[in-house]
Amino acid sequence: MRPLVRPPENPSEIDEALAWHDGDARAAIATLLADCAYLRSQLDLAGRVMGAGFTRGWRPNPERE
Repeated sequence: MRPLVRPPENPSEIDEALAWHDGDARAAIATLLADCAYLRSQLDLAGRVMGAGFTRGWRPNPERE
């Protein structure tokens, strides 16, 4: 008889993303890329409508520094 296999107590975000897509890595990557594109568009929109005084000169940058 095989021992009972328990899932990890604290699954990682990667494990959760794969579980959401039933283990399909390509679907998980496609969703993450779509989310990234959406967030970049929202950041661009926020940068266009924010006043410089509101952010004390800071402007959003979609690229990592």
